[in-house]
Amino acid sequence: MSGWDDKPQVIGFRQQRPTVAKGSTLNAAQRTGAVVSTESKGAGQTKGPADHQRIAKLDRDDAPKPPEKVGQDVGKAVAAARMAIKNAEGKSMTQKELATSVNAKPTDITDLEAGRAVPDQQLLTKLERKLGIKLRGAKNLIGTPLHPKKK
Repeated sequence: MSGWDDKPQVIGFRQQRPTVAKGSTLNAAQRTGAVVSTESKGAGQTKGPADHQRIAKLDRDDAPKPPEKVGQDVGKAVAAARMAIKNAEGKSMTQKELATSVNAKPTDITDLEAGRAVPDQQLLTKLERKLGIKLRGAKNLIGTPLHPKKK
């Protein structure tokens, strides 16, 4: 039933909300039956500006680390074993020939010998079989024959 006698509604006017009561005030208001809100105002808001130095430090610490590289000793062992293998003309095996024989790219062999390659277990396994030397495991075993001669 709307008419001229109704209270006009002003646009932009905020209605009065119940106050937040704490402790004994809350108990007294509940006893009298008054409308009281118990939620806290501003919960979840932080006081003051954000700690940018702490956030920046976390960003620096959580940066991904570059992957480990194959050691120089592995590269030297591959190069030495490759040079030891001779073809029919008496020339040593090239990096391209080795890459072709193990189904890899020549750049993979170049990076491996230079110590810039990321360890690829499949490639290292194929090279171990082709060259007949150990390329994985303890550092003192790298370059030793894959299958030592039996006594």
